Amino acid sequence: MLQCIFILSDSGEVMLEKQLIGHKVDRSICAWFWDQVISQGDSFKQQSVIASPTHYLFQIVREGITFLACTQLEMPPLMGIEFLCRVADVLSDYLEGLNEDVIKDNFVIVYELLDEMIDNGFPLTTEPNILREMIAPPNIVSKMLSVVTGNSSNMGVTLPGATASCVPWRTTDIKYANNEVYVDLVEEMDAIINRDGVLVKCEIYGEVQVNSHITGVPELTLSFANPSIMDDVSFHPCVRFRPWESHHILSFVPPDGLFKLMSYRVKKLKTTPIYVKPQITSDAGTCRINVMVGIRNDTGKMIDSITVQFQLPSCVLSADLTANHGAVTVFSNKMCNWSIDRIPKDRAPALSGTLLLETGLERLHVFPSFRVGFRIQGVALSGLQLDKLDLRVVPSRLYRGFRALTRSGLYEVRS
Repeated sequence: MLQCIFILSDSGEVMLEKQLIGHKVDRSICAWFWDQVISQGDSFKQQSVIASPTHYLFQIVREGITFLACTQLEMPPLMGIEFLCRVADVLSDYLEGLNEDVIKDNFVIVYELLDEMIDNGFPLTTEPNILREMIAPPNIVSKMLSVVTGNSSNMGVTLPGATASCVPWRTTDIKYANNEVYVDLVEEMDAIINRDGVLVKCEIYGEVQVNSHITGVPELTLSFANPSIMDDVSFHPCVRFRPWESHHILSFVPPDGLFKLMSYRVKKLKTTPIYVKPQITSDAGTCRINVMVGIRNDTGKMIDSITVQFQLPSCVLSADLTANHGAVTVFSNKMCNWSIDRIPKDRAPALSGTLLLETGLERLHVFPSFRVGFRIQGVALSGLQLDKLDLRVVPSRLYRGFRALTRSGLYEVRS
């Protein structure tokens, strides 16, 4: 059971406080939390569950906004974390983005959403489709009416019919002139490559995202050509678990619109699509750096949005870096960003330059790690393949679309 939810800005200001039960949680817990953030830095923000002197805290960070939940009672930690993720997703969907100004400008709507999403400390209604029927998203007309009438609430006067249905994520009176369903495989590759160029770890985190615009209450089944490669699967509540358990088939009544049907991992991959080869040598107070980037495994699709980022050590006083392709930027916090975009066919992109070390330091003893970013449209690097999408209750005409996208997650090359 959660006792309180706080929403904090990137400066630690409490933008919203929602007490969930009779026992009030004092705001001093936020002051303690932010003191720890300042003293311990990013390592503290990466902890999802924190034990304070008086409470257990759950936190997630989205676009610089911290969602913090408190409890003194025993509860599953993943329930608290997952609920905060749902809150962040719903707010991002409602407000078309997350930042400090948007949350302050729509304070009433955020508070009303939390009222419907959690009851007496327990998650209640988290489906965006149902919430949209209860509370209308903000728009220009509603904002003008709130100024004129003084009523800033967007709460509906009737309870959505789906709240009493066996499929609460979907209403029964949906109608479309054109019936469409799109299935996207969206994957992120996490990889670690050591200083010898050996692939230490490579795995894929993927999501099956569905965008459904179908009349009535359709029943869909989605199958894969090679479902055995997936590990750590999790499903949207609409998925019936028994068909998956017995035949690895997803059977479900979809929510209306875009939603995440399932997530999965594919582990122990053997190769990566691109290589990054850094070489760093230092002597007599200066350091020479060379970085080459190229295609390791041709997927047959264009690789774009390629970037290489690395943090210069604190002992580096200045950096003079150039590249034969793309743009190199050195920020004031000594973060270097090399934007390549696409690899040209006639040459491999290369970055080179010199680093000036602080006085009295002959050689570089702390070597940077390189964070690599990329995107590949039209291919799932995990090798996962969709087999077919069938509908049991189907309109007379239906369009189906399939797409795939792979992008980098935590892709790190050590030097």
